[in-house]
Amino acid sequence: MQWSSQLRSEPLLDPLPTAPVLLPNPSSNPALIRVLKTHFAMGTVFEIVAYSSSPTQASQAIDHAFHEIDRLEQVMSIYKPQSELSRLNQSPHLQSQTVSPDLYQVIQESLHYSQLSDGAFDVTAGPLAERWKGVGRGDPAPDSLEVKKLRRGVDYRQIELISPNKIRFHSEHVAVDLGAIGKGYAVDRAADVLRANGIESALIHCGGSTFYAIGCPPGESGWQVQLCDPSDRINPHVLLRENSLSTSQQTPPSMLGLPTFGHIIDTVAGEPSTSSTAVSVVAESATASDALSTALLLMGPTKGRSLVNQLPNVAATWISPDGLPQIATSGPEILMSNAGRPQNTIFSQE
Repeated sequence: MQWSSQLRSEPLLDPLPTAPVLLPNPSSNPALIRVLKTHFAMGTVFEIVAYSSSPTQASQAIDHAFHEIDRLEQVMSIYKPQSELSRLNQSPHLQSQTVSPDLYQVIQESLHYSQLSDGAFDVTAGPLAERWKGVGRGDPAPDSLEVKKLRRGVDYRQIELISPNKIRFHSEHVAVDLGAIGKGYAVDRAADVLRANGIESALIHCGGSTFYAIGCPPGESGWQVQLCDPSDRINPHVLLRENSLSTSQQTPPSMLGLPTFGHIIDTVAGEPSTSSTAVSVVAESATASDALSTALLLMGPTKGRSLVNQLPNVAATWISPDGLPQIATSGPEILMSNAGRPQNTIFSQE
């Protein structure tokens, strides 16, 4: 069996140029039934495969997980004017605002990874990102004065968390955009729902760029995932079990030779990153892998390796178009092989 999905609509999360493919992995235990369902949310495609002795139970559990993702879209989307995040961004700044536990937690996680990466990952980069998306749609590129003005609002340190449920912006120019972490947070919450509904073996993935593995397929030691490889030479892959994988790669140039502007913003330069490297990160949560893949792409392998070494159970690989991988790990193993693609593999691309 193969699945693929054609992505459409304006995304809450990072746009994906290609779709994932899942190759057959039949159960070695005939008592366990494989259930696969697909759902469009947050501007991308979520897909969940689960094993259960009861296909009805698995199907209902997956539906509950998709419902949770839909609920979180109403919390985190910047493209829905009535979402909680949109209302927070539009609220009077310099005053504390009461927020839901989910919005508080995902912003708290965002600030944590902003601090770890010394601002390479920054959830206040939204205004810059939106301006460059406009350029991709035909608007004139901003000049240096406009970029300087936009960068006044890019500083995660202008966000104050007031436990347990209040947030204050210390600048009139700050706006939060959860596009580089929100899908990971949604995947983690979906995994919680699956577990609460009795699922012990499942794989969740979002748009082909973020995966989370619960348990492992019957008869296997984990879920084998093929990493994004711009060179198509080295066959990088990992085995996931109770952990996550995310990949970040700048939007590729137009095949028609048209000007393009990537979705990953270098906040220091005030413009889209020019990196052609693909970065894949394995971490204990999808929230962590999602945030870290963006941060490590912008940091590069030299600074990024130092960050990975400070974190428990994290691995990262930077793969360039010429097929030269660089790997850093504090535990998980990333495998490389030129002997062809392994069997029963899910492919990860962003």
